[in-house]
Amino acid sequence: MRHRTIEDRYPPLRDYALIGDGRTAALVSRDGSVDWWCLPNLDSPSIFGAVLDADRGGRFVLHPEGVVEARRRYLPDTNVLETTFTTATGRVRVTDAMTLPGLGLAPFRELARRVEGLDGRVAIRWRIEPRFGYGLAPTRIEPRTPFPVASSGGTAIAACTWQAGRVDCDRAGIAGGFEARAGTRATLAVSAAHGEPLVLPARADVEQRIDATAEFWRSWSTRLSYTGPWRDAVVRSALALKLLVFAPSGAIAAAPTTSLPELIGGERNWDYRFSWIRDASFMLESLLQLGCQAEAKAFFWWFMHATQRTLPRVNVFYRLDGGTHAPERTLPLAGYRESRPVRVGNGAADQLQLDTYGELVDAVYQYVQKGHPLGRDTGRDIARIADFVCVHWREPDSGIWEVRSEPRHHTHSKAMCWVALDRAVRLARAGRVPPGHAARWASEAAAIRRFVDERCWSDAKGSHVWYAGGEHLDASLLLLAIMRYDPPDSPRLRATVDAVRRELAAGPLLQRYTGDDGLAGGEGAFACCSFWLVEALAILGRRPDAERLMSDLVALANDVGLYAEEVEPTTGAFLGNFPQGLVHLALISAAIAMHGAAG
Repeated sequence: MRHRTIEDRYPPLRDYALIGDGRTAALVSRDGSVDWWCLPNLDSPSIFGAVLDADRGGRFVLHPEGVVEARRRYLPDTNVLETTFTTATGRVRVTDAMTLPGLGLAPFRELARRVEGLDGRVAIRWRIEPRFGYGLAPTRIEPRTPFPVASSGGTAIAACTWQAGRVDCDRAGIAGGFEARAGTRATLAVSAAHGEPLVLPARADVEQRIDATAEFWRSWSTRLSYTGPWRDAVVRSALALKLLVFAPSGAIAAAPTTSLPELIGGERNWDYRFSWIRDASFMLESLLQLGCQAEAKAFFWWFMHATQRTLPRVNVFYRLDGGTHAPERTLPLAGYRESRPVRVGNGAADQLQLDTYGELVDAVYQYVQKGHPLGRDTGRDIARIADFVCVHWREPDSGIWEVRSEPRHHTHSKAMCWVALDRAVRLARAGRVPPGHAARWASEAAAIRRFVDERCWSDAKGSHVWYAGGEHLDASLLLLAIMRYDPPDSPRLRATVDAVRRELAAGPLLQRYTGDDGLAGGEGAFACCSFWLVEALAILGRRPDAERLMSDLVALANDVGLYAEEVEPTTGAFLGNFPQGLVHLALISAAIAMHGAAG
């Protein structure tokens, strides 16, 4: 027998799709294996974690024997996945959904899989290997009637199957097999509960929930207001973002995964299952532009309430429940294709990242600009944040890229401090924020501009630079255009956009930066940066360039329209956590900017 290589044991990240229910989410590979699922919530320990350890992580495999071809799609305008497998003896269709219970939130989670025979006869094998607590907690499997149950502590799952063959249990898993013939249908569901009674569903109810879940997503998608030329990509990105919304609080996770590597075999492996405040202005504007009023309001009030715990200081990110404690620790797992360490928690929580204040106040400004009320207490909170920025903007920080080197005076961070004070002044003039300190805010904003003009510009480069006194560039400089730090006709802004494209481009993609960041090894190209370039070009009036680049970037999505955090420029392989919300946000923002420019 041929020895299985590491590539055999870990599918390419491009081969995954995501399903979810607003509280948790699962990665499904092209070959039918659920390799990532956390319970009870998106940021909880995994029960299926084979993507991080093929031996110890656990999975739910459902795979036809002798597959010749696997073609998949999301059902149009939904987050329900459909995969059609063709073998030498027939065809079978598998529909995967994290079902929605109907009105409100039910105590259980349900991962449902429907198998329909289309042609001929196809042998199907399936196996559920639960591994609680990131594969580190003891697991008990019991062959109960009518369905086997696996449990660990307060978390339990039932393996519910109908017309899926005889079920066998052993110490490691629950398995079965059957033959799918044309016109037959089998149903499998993993019903999960945490600290609640375990629900054993009826088959008819599972089938009804699969169909109702698809209808929910279709109905939600029809309300998206974007009608421009990139609608398919925008709708898919919006649906991906919706899967990152933690419904009980309104928080939006940066990604549903942890420790997927930015370089195979490297150490750049981080936990992204938190809500970053810097995403706030992008998220708010995109949701409002797309007509997602309920999600926009929920997210706005989530981050305003979450930041109450730390004001006037704002944390880099918050847990999905609004908490602030996220210590970084290492798990004894093999890592995706032996990329270690595998981390949970994130040490960036302790960093000073001054740009966060600009993104937060800009989000408030965008929210008010769309006609939403602010409230007196919230207005006072914004004034406190502006006062904090006046005191602290001169400090070095770790910046948007969360570098692990010594803090520096990052250009983007200074510019976003200016944004915080500029928006606070505007809100004060509009009567939304107490105006008592507005004169000071305006004075400090002017001082920031002098600092950026004098210390963050390189005559040699003919461009703004990554940090004061340096000669390296970074892609966050494109946000000077997007955040309207300078007007579109500013010679310095236009020169900076050109320099970033010239020095950081790798085909249609952009690297984040050049220069040391305190970590060993390299990384792929950051997909969101390329979409920032599209938006910057559109803002500068270079629409043909923007359209060409947008077409190239849309083509880099995987077959179901999703993006990882990074792309390897020469091979197109995905790297980093998947899917990443910031990439999909940047796509939506770029598409809206071009649509507005066309109008």
